[in-house]
Amino acid sequence: MFYHYTENAESAMETISLVHETGKLSKRVLVFDFQGTMLRSASLFPYFALVAFEAGGLLRYLLLLLSYPLVWLVGEESQVGLNIMVFLTFFGIKKDTFRIGSSVLPKFFLQDVGRPGFEAVQSFERKVATSKMPRVMVECVLKEYLGVDAVVAREIKSFHGYYLGLLHEEKKHNKSLLDSSNIVGIGRQTMNADQEVREVYLASDAEKTTWEVLPRERYPKPVIFHDGRLALRPTPLSSLALFMWLPLGLVLCMLRFTVGISLPFNVSGPILSFLGARTTLSKSHYPQYLNKEIEQRGTLYVCNHRTLLDPLYISYVINKPLSAVTYSLSRFNELVSPIRTIRLTRDREKDSETMGKMLSSGSLVVCPEGTTCREPYLLRFSPLFAELTDDIVPVAVDVQVNMFYGTTASGNKALDPFYYFLNPKPNYCVKILARLQPCNTCKAGGKSRIEVANYVQSQIGKALGFACTSFTRKDKYMTLVGHDGVCKRPSGEPGH
Repeated sequence: MFYHYTENAESAMETISLVHETGKLSKRVLVFDFQGTMLRSASLFPYFALVAFEAGGLLRYLLLLLSYPLVWLVGEESQVGLNIMVFLTFFGIKKDTFRIGSSVLPKFFLQDVGRPGFEAVQSFERKVATSKMPRVMVECVLKEYLGVDAVVAREIKSFHGYYLGLLHEEKKHNKSLLDSSNIVGIGRQTMNADQEVREVYLASDAEKTTWEVLPRERYPKPVIFHDGRLALRPTPLSSLALFMWLPLGLVLCMLRFTVGISLPFNVSGPILSFLGARTTLSKSHYPQYLNKEIEQRGTLYVCNHRTLLDPLYISYVINKPLSAVTYSLSRFNELVSPIRTIRLTRDREKDSETMGKMLSSGSLVVCPEGTTCREPYLLRFSPLFAELTDDIVPVAVDVQVNMFYGTTASGNKALDPFYYFLNPKPNYCVKILARLQPCNTCKAGGKSRIEVANYVQSQIGKALGFACTSFTRKDKYMTLVGHDGVCKRPSGEPGH
């Protein structure tokens, strides 16, 4: 058995690259330690904190944070420290509905991947990853987003469908999985002692912190769908800052929410800005909306969907009463909404008739994506709006938050505006684009409804710098929560 260690990251990667170019690695299998090879940070705490908060709630997150001094003292990667974090994070969590590993963690893992480590791993055709973290946390990102063929990690014990927070004993790796004569290993923890590893290249933690972050465009698979409430990376320090902010944040949240729904925007706007909730409006095409002749007609404002507050902010910034159509707005948010909202049925003919009536009596806002998308992508636009009118105004909307996301696929949607206003400095960006020319519409221009929908999507994507996709609302919910996002309310009405 031969091991070759190096503490210099660049030297390690150059060695692998050189050997690969000479063909010596063409038939070999890479076995690498996920944390030690690809992640820039050596700390495991942020990933357990994400699971603790998203799956267990705020109190479990706080308990994990309070235990961190002990974990740090014994060592995060030691067996004792790891067992403490696993127990506090997973004990009592329902196993069958646990989807944090596929819906939340991939985004944060990929944001921590270093370019040199990624390039070294990707130079091999066959890859096996090992990890000290439980399999349920790392398997999705490794297999679906990083193209790893197999994952070697420990399972968490369960009882009657609930996690016990205890790890199973580490099993010896199946030798049939790999031909031991053709293994190259990277990292501190590659295989068990009885597995023959020919070469091991090791980069130090100090060297990894200087690595360039892997650019988003280099991801083998883009992260388009992402769930969870936490927008920040919950390191011990940022977690401490979050809990220190919460008392003041809750007071500001209630003030912002109350001001936003009870006062006209020309009054509430400056107050919200003073309270830290800013609104940015692009006025490049704004003067055309001062034309009284145009404003007498019903205008259809078509926007991408970032949070349920999109129609409200559009109504505010153009200083004009609008109506909005929704699929799944909670009853509470319907009651407190300062603008008129109408619930759609997902029946094409009925919805078209409903929106046509609303347009005949005033202007309307629609979000043809059908669901929110928080990443820099646009989902496919439903073409239903294109048949209603030729008077279409695209509106590009973006939201910037620094602590909490104001959207959710699996949580309580009634809390979305509260989470948005709970951020220290939330910012809503609204860009009113040029009204569609007659040649780009259905009735006057002879375009098909799909062509119009795709054109509006492309204009909004260009204005925001977002990529347009053909993914739909159903794709999002199947990815994040395992169903199509439509269920029946007790009254029989469709909803999430």
